[in-house]
Amino acid sequence: MNAGKHSWVLWLFYFLIFETVVFFGLQWLLSGMGLSNQYQAENTIVPNWVKAVTFILLYLLCLLFMVMLISNMVPSKHRRHLMLWVYLALLGMVVMLFVLF
Repeated sequence: MNAGKHSWVLWLFYFLIFETVVFFGLQWLLSGMGLSNQYQAENTIVPNWVKAVTFILLYLLCLLFMVMLISNMVPSKHRRHLMLWVYLALLGMVVMLFVLF
C-alpha cells in the first residue's frame, strides 16, 4: 500500500481484477450446477441452493487466501486498511450471486 495520494486507485484496480477473475472463474467452475430456467414445473430450489452455497464457500475461500497473502506482504501499519476491501468484497459477493442466477 503506497503512501501516495492516489494509491487507492491502484488498489481499486487490483480489487476489480480480483473480483472479475473470481466471478468468471467460479461461474465457469459451477456452470454445470443448478438450473437456469427458474420458471418450470419441476422443483429448482435444491439444485440452485447447492450452487449458491458452493459459490459462497468457494468465494470465501478465495477471499481468505487473498487476505492472508496480502496481509503478509504489506507493512503492519497498513493492515487495518485491508478490512475495508474485505467488507467491500463481501458486499460484492451478494451482487455476484444475483448476477450468477
